[in-house]
Parts: sequence; C-alpha cells; structure tokens
Amino acid sequence: MDNEPNNDKYAIKVSRHVTWVGFWCNIALGVAKIFAGIIGRSGAVIADGVHSLSDFFTDVVILVMFGISRKGVNQRYQYGHGKYETFATMIISVSLLFVSVLLFWDALQKIIDTINGMTIEKPGYIALIMCALSILTKEWLYRYTRAAGIRINSAALIANAWHHRSDSFSSIATLAGVSGAMFLGDHWRILDPIAAMFVAILIAIVSIKLALPSIRELLEVSLPEEVVTAIKTEVRETPGVKTFHHLRSRRSGNTIIIDIDIKVAPDITVVAAHEIATQVEKRISTRMGGQYTTIVTTHIEPYKGEPLLPDGSCK
Repeated sequence: MDNEPNNDKYAIKVSRHVTWVGFWCNIALGVAKIFAGIIGRSGAVIADGVHSLSDFFTDVVILVMFGISRKGVNQRYQYGHGKYETFATMIISVSLLFVSVLLFWDALQKIIDTINGMTIEKPGYIALIMCALSILTKEWLYRYTRAAGIRINSAALIANAWHHRSDSFSSIATLAGVSGAMFLGDHWRILDPIAAMFVAILIAIVSIKLALPSIRELLEVSLPEEVVTAIKTEVRETPGVKTFHHLRSRRSGNTIIIDIDIKVAPDITVVAAHEIATQVEKRISTRMGGQYTTIVTTHIEPYKGEPLLPDGSCK
C-alpha cells in the first residue's frame, strides 16, 4: 500500500511535502524578520532573519538527498542508497554547528562592545511582534516535521526538525533581548547577547547529538547491543541451528546489514541446510522489519561439537 509508513514511495512523498512546507515558511519568516529588524532598529532580529534564510540550505539537502536514499538496490549500489540520508544528516549537523559558532561569536562581539561603552539602539514593537510570531511558527514546524520523521523513520527529516527548533531557540533569545532593551533600560540591553550565547551553546549541543549517530554509521560501528541481542535470540531459536559465530552488523541509512555464520548438523542435506539458513534470514527480517529494511547474509558450516557460549554462539 502506498500510504503505509514503511513504503518508500509514501516516505518520499511525506518527506518532500513536509520539507516544502518548511521551505516556504523559512522564506516568509526570513524576509519578514529582516524587514522587521530594519524597520524596528534591531540587529538581533536581522540576524535571526538571516538564520531563518540559512534553513534553505538544509531544506534543499532534504529534498535532494532523501529521494536518492530511498532508491532500491542496483548494480552500482548493491546495499542500497541509505548512506545518502546519513550524509544529508551530517550536512545538517555541520550547518547547525556552523550557525551556532557564528551566533556565539556575534554575541561575544556585542558583549565586548557594550562593556566598552557602546549602547545598543532601542528596538521598536514590530521587532518584538516578529520574534513572537517566529517562535510560534518554528515550534509548529519542529513538531510537524519531527512527527513526520518518526512516522517514516527518517533520521534526516528528524535532524531538519531540530534545525527548525534551533531557529525557535534563536528567536526566544532574540525576544528576551528585544524585551530587555525595550522595557528595562540601556544597562540591561546586554541581556540580548548573553541570551544569544546561551542559545548558541544549546544549538551546538543539538548538532553534536545529531552528528554522532551518523558518524558511527559512516564508520560502520556495529548495531546497538540490544539490537544485536535480539538478532542472536532469533538465530538461537531457529530450529536446526546448533550454534553460530562471526556475527557482524552495521547500518546504512534505513537498512541494517547482517552477516553471520550458522552451524548445522553435518549429516543433513544441502536442501535442509539451505532451508534453515532461509528461516534464519526470515526471522531476523521479521524481527527488525518494523523499523528497518534488512539485508541478511548467512554462511553454513557443519557443527563439530564446539562448546557454546552463554549467548548460544561459539568461538
């Protein structure tokens, strides 16, 4: 069915629709905040508008990379195109980190200027209203995009949702600074860059958390221990499997790849051994199928009485 969450056509359709919504919202917000910042005499709101416009880049990455990542196996990409999505997530994470550094540096410069006696110009009400509107819009985009990412199991879409929320955090800091500058007097306007520095640190933390799973995947780190344990359970409980070893696992986008040697009775036929291997592959695929596409490769060996380890495997 094309409307099922685990269907690639459905996933691509949802991803593109959600990303286009974010794309046009970012255009409207970015342009509106820049004009509001100019009219309202707020450099913070102008910077926040530039931050919104920077989201174009990640939206384009999602639109291009996600469709590629869900293409099937072919002669050139025999394990699928999953790492395109991983690469897209990395690009988003790096762009988030880059934006956080720029925000931090800009805020630091403002603090230094304020300490040296420079007074930040008092913003107008249009800047305050634009900040509040931006927060509401970007928080809605975060929830909308994240829900879609969870529904179709897309790390890149979830990463883009966090990019929306980072813009919301930026607008919150801007709102605090603009409010302080408007209502607390000249001496309190330093709250704006202080809040911006705090938000920049939060954005950097989010970018690192998003990047780490992608880095592990690109380095082909094995699957999490709980997933490996589930795989071992399915293999151990498959009728005809005496033991197993050399279990290797890795992830490629939305696909998990598993290689395993299974040991069977040495006196059974090739047909029977092949059927056991097929059942192992089916059981693993069924166990993982709710979350992942699976590629399982089994190698059959004769069991020669090797001692079993606690997890049912052997050396």
